[in-house]
Amino acid sequence: MTRILPHLCLAAAMALVGSSVVAGEIMIRHFPIHLGSLLRFALASAIIVPFWLWIEPHPPRLRPRSWLILAVQTLCGSALFTIFVLHGLRWTSPASAGIITSTTPACMGLLAWIILGERPGGRIMAGIALSVTGIAILNLAGAQDGPDGSWRGNLLVAAAVVVESLFLLVRKSIPEKLSPLATSSIISVLATLFFMPLGLSQAWGFDFSALPMEAWWCVLYYAVAVTIIAYLCWFAGVTKVSASVAGIFTGILPVSALAVSAHFLGQNVAWPHLLGCVLAMASIGLICSRSTA
Repeated sequence: MTRILPHLCLAAAMALVGSSVVAGEIMIRHFPIHLGSLLRFALASAIIVPFWLWIEPHPPRLRPRSWLILAVQTLCGSALFTIFVLHGLRWTSPASAGIITSTTPACMGLLAWIILGERPGGRIMAGIALSVTGIAILNLAGAQDGPDGSWRGNLLVAAAVVVESLFLLVRKSIPEKLSPLATSSIISVLATLFFMPLGLSQAWGFDFSALPMEAWWCVLYYAVAVTIIAYLCWFAGVTKVSASVAGIFTGILPVSALAVSAHFLGQNVAWPHLLGCVLAMASIGLICSRSTA
């Protein structure tokens, strides 16, 4: 059970992030991008930081290099990823974007090899191949949504995959012992600071009184589930496994997104979707069976 717990944490984190597709669509419908992101991270910080300081009244002292790593991680995962994806979708189709994002497990495995020196074994390479194939099929099933995107949009989405992979990986580069609660708190505060200039400029003259209640519920869900709980789960699991193994669990994200979209947005689920899900889950089962053997 001790060996499987990190895997459960990683799976829960990616399932929650995948569920953000519905909340994100509703939130962007009511808020400008930077203002919505500022509200999300400011609320998450207001909730998690007091809890962190109560549980850990003596936070660890970090070296300047560690602060820099956390700042880069926050910039990649909270700011650049959002900016690249949303602007990329202006020039490319959702189907093309989905196909490109299906390379996240492979991208994480490659970056782990280059940056962290982790050379994946045969079983992990097989898991990465299964994951990429399954998610590619999953996203290719949506090819009828529109024509292939332009090179500019596809390049931005590819950049989003790289910065998201960096966000998910670089926590392993911090030498100090930093709890998942501390990491999540610091990143939430740093993300708030990153979005504050443009978020406050968009808030100027914005009519908050005209917002329906569902807009505020979406901000709350984004702050609590997608930011606090997902971050806690991911950082609790990623320090216990290799980067290549953690990358395979990102395959749950599009599967979760498909399930939530089918339930709340009425997206049709065909056999290619199911085949893609089976292959993505098989890759995770392959890795979990290795750990429990």
